[in-house]
Amino acid sequence: MTNPLDRITRDPQVMNGQPCIRGMRLTVRRVLEAMALYQDRSELFAEFPELEEDDLRQSLAFAAANLDDRTIELQTAS
Repeated sequence: MTNPLDRITRDPQVMNGQPCIRGMRLTVRRVLEAMALYQDRSELFAEFPELEEDDLRQSLAFAAANLDDRTIELQTAS
């Protein structure tokens, strides 16, 4: 069985060790921001041609795996 996050890499010499996509200087955070900005995947891939669909999927999986499951109470608008 392969590593489900094998496209996410960390190297102290690349982007100060931030999680990146396949050793590139493209951080998981940047990919997530781009996914929010470019809701049309064709536009996203035009802007970031080095990305592949599996990079997006693994970025989301990485983010979900690193979120805290605690409940945060939000105030309602008055």
